[in-house]
Amino acid sequence: MDRNLALELVRVTEAAALSCGRWVGKGDKIAADDAATEAMRRTLDSMEISGTVVIGEGEMDEAPMLYIGEKLGRGNGQEVDIAVDPLEGTNICAKGLNGSIATIALAPRGGFLHAPDMYMEKIAVGPTARGAIDINESPTVNLQRVADAKKCYIEDLTVVILDRPRHDKIVDEIRQAGARIHLITDGDVAPAIAAAVEGSGVDMLLGIGGAPEGVLAAAALKCMGGDMQGRLVFMNDEERERAKGMGIDDFEYQCNEMANGDVVFAATGVTSGELLRGTRYYSGGAETHSIVMRSKTRTIRFVEARHTFDYKPKY
Repeated sequence: MDRNLALELVRVTEAAALSCGRWVGKGDKIAADDAATEAMRRTLDSMEISGTVVIGEGEMDEAPMLYIGEKLGRGNGQEVDIAVDPLEGTNICAKGLNGSIATIALAPRGGFLHAPDMYMEKIAVGPTARGAIDINESPTVNLQRVADAKKCYIEDLTVVILDRPRHDKIVDEIRQAGARIHLITDGDVAPAIAAAVEGSGVDMLLGIGGAPEGVLAAAALKCMGGDMQGRLVFMNDEERERAKGMGIDDFEYQCNEMANGDVVFAATGVTSGELLRGTRYYSGGAETHSIVMRSKTRTIRFVEARHTFDYKPKY
């Protein structure tokens, strides 16, 4: 994977964030997602790649999609698979809450798990706790293992969990164990990445969220030397059969099984969160805050950019 491609990806997520950032707090998640999608598609089509979307927006959000199988790029460059979520946290953006991002990852052909648009149980940690987690163990056991790896007490750990009734038992167990909890309304990619950023205040992500988002998180954690495990969760027999129809017969995955090869990842903040600051507008331009990384070198860059609209399209 060309190392310059990683920096090119930042232009893609910046364009998406600048477009959907206009919709923050306006209560229309569909319009926000549509703006991000169109900006991302337009920017990707200007790149010297031959890309195919393998992880795109799905039916769960009932939103405009960069659809699975869509061809992007000029068609005369590197052949890559694309995992994308133009606006991760559509409800967060619409309500003006913290933590929405525009995000994308690239891998060589066949590098990403073709995760169906259904749920996935996830556990994610940073490099210090790599190898300490086991999705088949209880939250209490995993907390103790992570605390041991980080040479701290369970009481020092902060776990991010989606605020859903399905997580009530996990929340109770984590509280009993003594760890702190940060409940979020939507968007679990950014918190999974934050778990691998020193000083972010996040030590672990737990719980059930979207499987496509799980692949994006795995791509980022691979670049950062973190660890993640996922297991597909079927709400009914129809979903199980749909997964089998896609050729999926193994429902539990390690990080490298979800994102393999020379992976590059980028994200730009739409609203501020633990990982990135949100897009800020001022007279004649805007400021963005992004992260970009590459698994081959594990180089992680935070990019602050000022965009002057007189010299570029007004998003």
